[in-house]
Amino acid sequence: MTRLDRVEQTRARFTGPPLTPRTAVIWSVLRAELERRAGGRLTVLDVGGGTGGFAVPLAQAGHRVTVVDASPDALAALTRRAAEAGVGDRVRAVQGDGDALAGLVEPASVDLVLCHSVLEVVDDPAPVVTALVTALRPGGAASVLVAGQAAAALGRAMNGHLDVAAALAADPAGTAGPRDTLRRRYDADRAAALLAAAGLTVEEIHGVRVLADLLPAAVADGQQAALVELERALAARPPYRDLAAQLHLFARRPA
Repeated sequence: MTRLDRVEQTRARFTGPPLTPRTAVIWSVLRAELERRAGGRLTVLDVGGGTGGFAVPLAQAGHRVTVVDASPDALAALTRRAAEAGVGDRVRAVQGDGDALAGLVEPASVDLVLCHSVLEVVDDPAPVVTALVTALRPGGAASVLVAGQAAAALGRAMNGHLDVAAALAADPAGTAGPRDTLRRRYDADRAAALLAAAGLTVEEIHGVRVLADLLPAAVADGQQAALVELERALAARPPYRDLAAQLHLFARRPA
C-alpha cells in the first residue's frame, strides 16, 4: 500500500485542508508520514512557506512549525492566519532566504522539512539542500517540490511559442534564457540526484498538477473531486508523472 493509498486512513488523525487538484498529492504523502509517526508532535521547518498554507494546518494538528521566508508581508499574513486559527503559539516566523538557511536553523533539530518551490529560484540549490539535511534529525523526512522541465516546454509549445519551448527542452538547467522567471527546472532523475548527493534517500517521486493546468476551468471546477482522484491515480505513473507541472520528492535522512 502506497502513501497515496493510505490517505483515507490518516484523515481521522489529521484533518487538514480539503484536498484540491493542486495540493492533493502533497497532502496525501504528508498525511501518511504523520500517520507513520502517530502520536508524536513533530518539529517542522517550512522553507519558503509564505502565508502558511501548509504550516497552519500542521500546527492545528499539534506540531510546531517554523516558517522561513524572505517576504515580510507573507510572514505578517502567516502570523495573522496562525492567530486566527488559534495556533499562534505553535507557528514561528523567521525572515530569511533559502540561501542563508544554514545560519537560521539549529542542526539536527527538525523532524520534517518542507521545501516547496524554492530550489528553482535560489542562486545555488546544492547548499540549500545540504542545509536541509543538516537541519534534519537522523530519520527525519524532507518534502521537496520543484518545477518540472517537460511541462514547461509543452506549455510553451501549446501556446504557440515554439522557439521558447525548444530552448526550454534543450537547456540543461531547464530555462528559456535570461528573461525566464525561474533559474532552473527539473526532471525526476536530476531532482533525485540533487537530493541524493546531499545524503538524502529518496523514497517516492510524484507528479503534482499532472492535469490540473491543462483542463479548461469549467471542467476543473465542475468536477473537482474526480480531478483530485485522477491526479492521485496518475501521480506516480510514468509518463504522466514526468509531464506534471511540478515534481514532489519525499526523502529521508538515514537514521
